[in-house]
Amino acid sequence: MAKTYTVAALVATAALCLAALVGVAHAEEKNDNLIVEGKVYCDTCRVQFETPLSESIEGAKVKLICRDRESEEMKLELEGVTDKSGGYSLKVEGDHAEEICEVHLISSPKEDCKEITTGLNSARILLSTDDGVVEPIRRANALGFMKKEALDNCGDVLKDLGF
Repeated sequence: MAKTYTVAALVATAALCLAALVGVAHAEEKNDNLIVEGKVYCDTCRVQFETPLSESIEGAKVKLICRDRESEEMKLELEGVTDKSGGYSLKVEGDHAEEICEVHLISSPKEDCKEITTGLNSARILLSTDDGVVEPIRRANALGFMKKEALDNCGDVLKDLGF
């Protein structure tokens, strides 16, 4: 009976050692690169949120800015352009846990949808590899430009949404 417990204890110890080695190997492979993804849309109803009538904007420019929390010194600045679905993807090297990072709207190629509105113009995002999130992708809130004039059928859409 004592031999059975000894063998079980040795097997359990070996399993723990193997798990620890796998953990160390995984930690050495840790990649500090992150990808910031988001989208830019045209607020066609001028309501400051997305509706079923909102349109994606291809060719909009965005900028990711990270500043030191204490000194406000700029630590990172990256620009990107949206694809035909209005999406952008920015590759960020390193960990920026001690910085305040935000994605900002820069410009829209749509002449009738260029108005930048406070509240829709930037999205704060945490860029740390030590935050419990396993995947490297960080998703920013959608950002929107406003159309010069609301579409005629916006009232119906808003009514359907309960407004």
